[in-house]
Amino acid sequence: MDDFGADLAFGWYQPTRIAFGAGVVKEAGLELKRLGVTRAVIVTDAVLRGKTDVVAQVERALGARCAGVFDGVAPDTPAEVVDRGAAAARALGADALVSVGGGSAIDTAKGMAIVLTEGGAIRDHQGSQRLGRRQTPHLAIPTTAGTGSEVSMYAVVLDEASREKMHFADDRIIPDGAVLDPALTVGMPRWLTAATALDALTHAIEAFQAMQRNPLSDAAALHAIRLIARALPRALADEKDLAARGILLAAANLAGQAFNGAGVGLVHAMAHVIGARHHVHHGTANAICLPHVMRFDADELSPRLARIAEALGAPPGKDDAATAEAGARAVEELVRQSGLPTRLRDAGVPESDLPACAEGALSDGAIVYNGKFAADRDLVLGVFRAAY
Repeated sequence: MDDFGADLAFGWYQPTRIAFGAGVVKEAGLELKRLGVTRAVIVTDAVLRGKTDVVAQVERALGARCAGVFDGVAPDTPAEVVDRGAAAARALGADALVSVGGGSAIDTAKGMAIVLTEGGAIRDHQGSQRLGRRQTPHLAIPTTAGTGSEVSMYAVVLDEASREKMHFADDRIIPDGAVLDPALTVGMPRWLTAATALDALTHAIEAFQAMQRNPLSDAAALHAIRLIARALPRALADEKDLAARGILLAAANLAGQAFNGAGVGLVHAMAHVIGARHHVHHGTANAICLPHVMRFDADELSPRLARIAEALGAPPGKDDAATAEAGARAVEELVRQSGLPTRLRDAGVPESDLPACAEGALSDGAIVYNGKFAADRDLVLGVFRAAY
């Protein structure tokens, strides 16, 4: 039985047009035509541009609508990169952006869209629902199956000086279109396939427990969990399994829609701090922390966690609490099978910094949406120690 009361109220806004299928990248120019733009700048990183043919494929697809390429994207999207990219795009006369890459590329383009439209520097616009108009048109082409950023209103930008992540949340930066081509994800390293899929799994699991959960986010989240649990082992076993990669790409998109409508929680608050302070890949940080947060939440949310366990394919227990624990173990097994670190110590986080990490997590906006109250330093530190 769903735990929605008679006073349930929620909003749902999902404006992104999605084109899905192997080879659909060839239609990127058509997607820009639908948006009525003529001078798009591709936003990507130098490795993807120089070591693969993905960016070249996008350039060919855009044809005369490609005004140039900004390939300065760096992991975790530093603020200076966003500002530099916006200046480059402005100099090229851009009327649209096409992000090509993982979450960092998409978030960089979201930040650039803000600066192109509003002026100033990206730091000037930090916050939630502060923008008064639609931003520069943005077509997202993800090459990883994880962030769901192509359908979310969120962007995270690193302030390198303070070692903190700045958060942007606004309906007006949700990309206008997304091209989901599983063939573009085939070249991912095995660890990145796992880390991005486990990022998507975290989005779905946290959305299903979040304070703002609702029937639409529940539907998207549960199905995303089912898909990832079944497709990730296949994709890890055979990197060229296009069907499995397509399922992961669709699941990441569903998970993105779920958390866009419901929020995330403590796992993301922890992962944001770990990423900013110790440069741990976001998906890896989520994978390490997720089962420990599931156990932290279990005393209040075991019915929901039991449904998550069922979606993961975990064996049922004698009651919801036992089934919830089976779900946490199923996540741990997925992480173990993937070859990712299973403990914070193995990811380079020093034990001496855990108290500072706990303090930092309290300031992260994601923590307020956790389905169980978590905004207490000692509680959060306890979860960090369990994950260590």
